Amino acid sequence: MEQTLYEKLGGEEAIAKVVEYFYSELVLKDETVSHFFEHTDMKKQIQHQTKFISFALGGPKQYSGQSMAKAHEGMNIQPEHFDAIVKHLHDALAHFGVGEGDIDQALTKVGSLRDDILYK
Repeated sequence: MEQTLYEKLGGEEAIAKVVEYFYSELVLKDETVSHFFEHTDMKKQIQHQTKFISFALGGPKQYSGQSMAKAHEGMNIQPEHFDAIVKHLHDALAHFGVGEGDIDQALTKVGSLRDDILYK
């Protein structure tokens, strides 16, 4: 039986490290997207995002947040913002030694949410 991407990456603990790095070292240092998080409790955001990404990559269903469209309502996220976030996720996964094939698989899942996130 083939491992899920969640299992290949090392489970929730490993994904939490990727998410922490993603925000603290990449997203929050990028002026093109950091403003979206100015009034965000980042500890809560990181915990929430870890559960979401874990679930999206085949982990246990722990995500009980809003739909993507509802969560991004009123943010008016443009394609360049979405693309910057995807690039940062790529770089965070690569930083932790995830192979390009697995990164592509993860980013394909994220990309499938594009229409639910843009222009809301």
